[in-house]
Amino acid sequence: MSVNNKIVYKHNYKDFGEISIRTFDLNEDSKTLHNWVNQEYAVFWGMHNTSLEDVKSEYRKLIEPVDYDVFVGIYNNEEVFFLERYNPQNDLINKHYEAQTSDAGVHIIVAPPKNTKIPHFTWYMFQSIMDFVFTNESIDRIVVEPDIRNKKMFALCERIGFYLDKIIELPHKTAQLAFLDRKRYQNQIKKITPSKRSNMNTLDNVVSPQQSVQHIKPEVWLQSNKLLVKKAICEFTHERIFAPKKVKSIGEGWSLFTLSADNSNIVYEFEAKELALEQLMIKESTLIKRKDNDLVDLDAILFIKEFEQTLGIDKQKLPVYLEEIISTLYGSAFKITKGNPTAKELAQADFQTIEQSMTEGHPGFVANNGRIGFDSSDYRSYAPEAGNSFSLLWLAGHKSKAVYSAIESLPYDKLIHQELDANTINQFNQTLSSKGLNPEDYLFIPIHPWQWFNKLAMVFAPEIAKADLVCLGYGPDQYLAQQSIRTLFNTTNPQKFYTKSALSILNMGFMRGLPLYYLGTAPKMAIWLENLLYEDKFIQEVGFKMLSEIGSVSYVNPYFEEFGPHNDYNKMLASLWRESPYSKIKEGQKPITMAALLHVDHHGNALLPEYIKSSGLSIEYWISSYLKAYLSPLIHCFYKYDLVFMPHGENIILVLENNKPVSSLLKDITEEAVILSPEVELPEDLKRMYAPVPEDVKLLSIFTDVFDGFFRYLTPILEEHANFPESKFWELVALNIREYQQQHPELIDKFNKYDLFADTFKLSCLNRLQLNNHKQMIDLDDPVALLQFAGEIANPIAVYSVETEPEEVV
Repeated sequence: MSVNNKIVYKHNYKDFGEISIRTFDLNEDSKTLHNWVNQEYAVFWGMHNTSLEDVKSEYRKLIEPVDYDVFVGIYNNEEVFFLERYNPQNDLINKHYEAQTSDAGVHIIVAPPKNTKIPHFTWYMFQSIMDFVFTNESIDRIVVEPDIRNKKMFALCERIGFYLDKIIELPHKTAQLAFLDRKRYQNQIKKITPSKRSNMNTLDNVVSPQQSVQHIKPEVWLQSNKLLVKKAICEFTHERIFAPKKVKSIGEGWSLFTLSADNSNIVYEFEAKELALEQLMIKESTLIKRKDNDLVDLDAILFIKEFEQTLGIDKQKLPVYLEEIISTLYGSAFKITKGNPTAKELAQADFQTIEQSMTEGHPGFVANNGRIGFDSSDYRSYAPEAGNSFSLLWLAGHKSKAVYSAIESLPYDKLIHQELDANTINQFNQTLSSKGLNPEDYLFIPIHPWQWFNKLAMVFAPEIAKADLVCLGYGPDQYLAQQSIRTLFNTTNPQKFYTKSALSILNMGFMRGLPLYYLGTAPKMAIWLENLLYEDKFIQEVGFKMLSEIGSVSYVNPYFEEFGPHNDYNKMLASLWRESPYSKIKEGQKPITMAALLHVDHHGNALLPEYIKSSGLSIEYWISSYLKAYLSPLIHCFYKYDLVFMPHGENIILVLENNKPVSSLLKDITEEAVILSPEVELPEDLKRMYAPVPEDVKLLSIFTDVFDGFFRYLTPILEEHANFPESKFWELVALNIREYQQQHPELIDKFNKYDLFADTFKLSCLNRLQLNNHKQMIDLDDPVALLQFAGEIANPIAVYSVETEPEEVV
């Protein structure tokens, strides 16, 4: 039992100040604690709506045992945290793991500072608690078991050195065990500094009402709206929906433009440069809105409504589109306030730090962050930019309805033993056996936790009732959502496979399910493509590889089977396993999402120039290396194999060596790899890969997907942030293509038939697709049928035809 008001620990932390810890006074400290536990930030403490007497009674019981102590943290003469330290061997938790005599369990509640926000406040509180507990020489390990929803606690625990263990069911919560070894902590604390992320300042509830809108502040909301209105003007102008009027030239390529809404009393003004591919580079600071000649705030939602007739969006579809616009603004505001690393810091950052620091989303779509289905707490739990790791749920599907498909070298048992440890497999099998079921009759299926709680537990209730589908519980590994949301990266063991799980949210024109129709043939496609490409000398030379989808498991719901493979209900319960990029890179190399090349940080600085600077290379040489790694393999696959992919920024992982691009890795192949020629011999079960595409559309796989879909956004970054003319970039693109053609004279007939130096190409419009049908933009069985074209657009490399070859880069 604690002795009242005794100071038991005191330490002065450099650049922060003194933190002391004293014992708990039941009468006096219960008053403070009573106030704290009834606040929103303390929802996980489990004492909401309790009286002072309730608190006193509870803590009187807690401190009665000799091995349960309560302490109070003091900073600047104020109580700042309460710490409970207990012996796990005498606690309920001992039923869920084998507690050692050298273990100490802790419970922590930290209150935010009363007056002003203090940088790294929670970090230092947490560090002082660990330091204090480890002053007891008999303690070698600390154990915590936070509620699995308490993402901020887990983020801080992992940063300070805790390793996450299994998820357990306690009487009052679903929790996850985490352990901190003394030696691990001592090594960790020497090499880390307090997190710069602004959302680490409190351990409050990430799903509290206040927290869900914490980032929605007037000045931030205005900034988010300005960014989105700027993007909307750029994209809708590019797609020839808008036609801004050039008022006058300002000099050095800049001009003043105006854009009138459907109601002519509303006018937008801005300064911009006109770049290739009809891309406007708008100077953000000059973008204003006038209504009846008065300046008014920019509002992206009103913007869409003001141009409703011009956009041609159906009145019945407009509300959903507006919801996607609002969701995009909500996400933008979160990203602005999140406190990401700067561009300079990101240039040296690891794969997942970069992945969760991206702010733009898809560069082409205006409403690119809809995620309709997520609530505000889901957003903070599962959105890639939130940076919160989570465990996957696992189900068991009866083999009469569950289908496993994989490459020949990866039978089901081998894959499961690679993805799950023996203890977890035994635990899952025991769950089945305890229900009188034979584990041999079932396949394990990993699923996104959102999918279970929001869809499967209800829609698949008949299957659960028949025990054809059984919920096994959480797996032990932690995953991070990638930019594509439903692709999950294993942070516990990066060498393990990506897991891609069905996620029934509406995002950018699709319900994000996974159809058995594709998954069943994905492994066969992987092997066929690898056999086709990996023996190719040019592919070997440029280092191009695919992250193959080598295994999948699906569950067929008999109630919906008749509605066809593309029905949303037939895509709800499936997952696939994809190779990790870490299985493809060499020592000294690092992977980054190609989307990072378009990233601009919250200070307005671009990441691409930082990569180039830190590589020590000239801009020309770096860009040439990048084009060889990215563009060269794509044009080779097109010309030699009539094979095209969907190589946008999120689908390409660049491999860097000393921050120089050396190769590229392609993902998302199953639904997007297409053969364009009927003459290519395909195995019977891969016939779906062939798409009968008109001749004048085939080369859009380069023109639209690469030139218009990525390079169009890269050139303004180089112009604005590296003072590198876009004409020089396109000259390097032309040189890359010309060098490839010179290396492959045997393909001259194809080069002439499908001319990358043609004067123009068809302008294919993504936003027109979304405005036309926000639920299914394209027909997956006929990818050309629903495309929206807006005439021809000038090809920026046409000027570098044979007669005017570009200069060689030295």
